[in-house]
Amino acid sequence: MADIALNNTASRGPALNDKVAVITGGASGIGRSCARRFAGEGARVVLGDINVEAAVEAAAEIESAGGTAYAVRLDAAAPADNVAMIQAALDKYGRVDAVVAAAGLSHAGYVSGEKNARATTGLLDQSVEDWQRVMDVNLTGVMLVNQAAAKAMIDGGIQGTIVNIASVAAKVPLRGGVDYCVSKAGVWMLTKAFALEMADYGIRVNAIGPGFIETPMTARMGADADGEAWMRSMTPMDRLGTTDEIASTALFLSTDQSSYTTGQILFPAGGMFAG
Repeated sequence: MADIALNNTASRGPALNDKVAVITGGASGIGRSCARRFAGEGARVVLGDINVEAAVEAAAEIESAGGTAYAVRLDAAAPADNVAMIQAALDKYGRVDAVVAAAGLSHAGYVSGEKNARATTGLLDQSVEDWQRVMDVNLTGVMLVNQAAAKAMIDGGIQGTIVNIASVAAKVPLRGGVDYCVSKAGVWMLTKAFALEMADYGIRVNAIGPGFIETPMTARMGADADGEAWMRSMTPMDRLGTTDEIASTALFLSTDQSSYTTGQILFPAGGMFAG
């Protein structure tokens, strides 16, 4: 019988050994979990966040566990900040192999009551300034880091990966969150279109559409029993996901395990779209 070569990833060592990963929104939630997970798989991690104190704390946590991490201040909506963050990665570690664009914000909250109940965060009450800030961070911010990182990858001859954090709200409208839904739908299409542009360079661009995940954002939505029940009612697995579960999905899309995958969005959402 011919010998069978087992495809054992454990025998090859950490999945991101010697790679450099840049994580936006790295101070909390999904971004922080991605930073920890990527560092645990051997990556040198640059965390960008507008809350630089929390980003420094997250980097120190990684360093204390034996990883390598560096924190920078990032306003995701500021072009110069994104360029500076990528340059910091190049200056400190010499390359950029992977990006996770996890910075985001929402003004949405759970809306209980009758169908005609109106949330103060609904479109009828929303200011142009609040609308624009959500678009600037959630959509333009993703564009900016995709652009800056891809240029660095191309210049360095790196066939890297980009993972953009979208949401189930890219596919399913949520009452009280028009701005958020529109911004995340934009991230989905940005991912698909940019993947076509980057295919010639061997750079893969994918997205993740998390369901309801245990983060500070969903904590606001589930502040009362009705809010949590509403989220669980939309999730066949009858629980919220964890940020570590999303980090595992991001890791898959950032390694050779997904080497033939680009322009896709994965929905780790507890079965929300199973029916």
